[in-house]
Amino acid sequence: MSAETYRDAWGIPHLRADSPDELARAQGRVTARDRAWQLETERHRAQGTSAAFLGPEALSWDRLARRARLADTARRCFIALEEKDPETAAWVRAYVHGVNEGLALHRGGDGPGDREGPGDREGSHPLDGSPHRDDPRRPPAPEFARAALAPGRWEPWTPLAVWLATHILFAGFPAKLWREHITARLGPDAVALFAADGPGTTGSNGWLLSGERTTTGHALIAGDPHRWIEDPGVYQQVHLSCPEFDVVGLAVPGVPGVAHFGHTGTVAWAITNAMSDYQDLYHERLRRTGAGVEALGPDGTWRRAARHTETIRVAGEGTVEVEVIETDRGPVVAGGPEGLDDGTPAALSLRYPPRVTSDLGFGALLPLLRARTVADVDRALDAWAEPVNVVQAADTGGGLLHRVAGRVPVRAEANGLRPVPAWEPGHEWTGWHTPPRAGLADGAAVMANQRGLATPLGVEFAAPHRADRIAALLAGRRRWSAADLSAIHTDTHLGSAGPLLDRLTALTGLGPEATDLRDRVLAW
Repeated sequence: MSAETYRDAWGIPHLRADSPDELARAQGRVTARDRAWQLETERHRAQGTSAAFLGPEALSWDRLARRARLADTARRCFIALEEKDPETAAWVRAYVHGVNEGLALHRGGDGPGDREGPGDREGSHPLDGSPHRDDPRRPPAPEFARAALAPGRWEPWTPLAVWLATHILFAGFPAKLWREHITARLGPDAVALFAADGPGTTGSNGWLLSGERTTTGHALIAGDPHRWIEDPGVYQQVHLSCPEFDVVGLAVPGVPGVAHFGHTGTVAWAITNAMSDYQDLYHERLRRTGAGVEALGPDGTWRRAARHTETIRVAGEGTVEVEVIETDRGPVVAGGPEGLDDGTPAALSLRYPPRVTSDLGFGALLPLLRARTVADVDRALDAWAEPVNVVQAADTGGGLLHRVAGRVPVRAEANGLRPVPAWEPGHEWTGWHTPPRAGLADGAAVMANQRGLATPLGVEFAAPHRADRIAALLAGRRRWSAADLSAIHTDTHLGSAGPLLDRLTALTGLGPEATDLRDRVLAW
């Protein structure tokens, strides 16, 4: 077996190998070389051990990661993956093996990643056009020395834990806590004032044009993920090639393959957040007994809850113990038998799909790489779990796809708004929603986190101004080329500014300085 890494003029790695497993190993190795500190940080976040080197400021996250059982859920999901999809499990193992090889470069020792393996070659094409080989003994990432930290070892389940940690706050439960807070402080009528549908909301964009709307007769698909300015970013450009597939796209460092944005030569796909609600919070009534902790269920029966204690090491401050409790609903993420941290007699448990199903959707990743048509992408996404996304895809044969991918539970409407009482019946999960799908209207589809395809699955969505603006721009021309679409990507019109400008225009009786400021804002 052999693997080659070629870097283009922008430093983007192009990987070629003889098999998917060897390619995954090469992807893990090159990711560890390029993103070692990011990988180590994400591993610690997923395990709830980041306070050990980041200090007290990271303690609150570590508590949440431990109490939400992120690492344990990842282990559980990987065990299930090995049982039902051993090919994907072996592929993930190969990626982890490559990560560990690459991280050895940053330990400063003669680990397995310090030298090229048999048949492994890495080269680059720098900006001056003169190719050269990368030094396999490049200096370790400087962050390790500054933090007095050596990279740890990845386990086969670590990529699943990284995926969970990346997306655990991506869905509904933080919004439910916020609504509960607003209700307690300002009353239920005030909740709408802080809704995500407000004009200040941002998010991601994407659009799809059928061949009848393009200059070439082939579909065009655009993905525009709006991320915070991050260093390093949550995505990594990569090219993965083996006899079974040849894919370019954006990988998530720490996770094999190309999940969210990819192009296999004959089919491409892109996503935005569907704004779906697939996590629930439950108010729990807990009590201590001589045998442990019990929770009151919806049938009026007290049942034994799982309980144990874990120790979190905090840099400069010794250790902190955290009690981990799990009821029939899910892990208790706040409070306990004695109440919340502020003394409120309450506890909150979190119910989220991978904890319930032992399935994180990794079974979709290899089929996505092998996809040649929209139908292939569609079948692959049937295995998707979270985060729940709106997906658009197109292939060179004219196939088009516009659907939601992911797992959203069926339950009472109240579950989607705020935490619900665990001891009352009617808040159980009773099944899974069928992911919605739709066609294209006038040869175009726009996704920008707005109400639309995923409306039945969510509570709050982004305001429609971004989607409306893109739709209006697309309607302004009957046929588009790929180059033309850059005008939409770089459009600077802010639709949400309209109401604010109207209010500024109506202001009268201002002093000279305020009038000057108003006029400058209106002119801008």
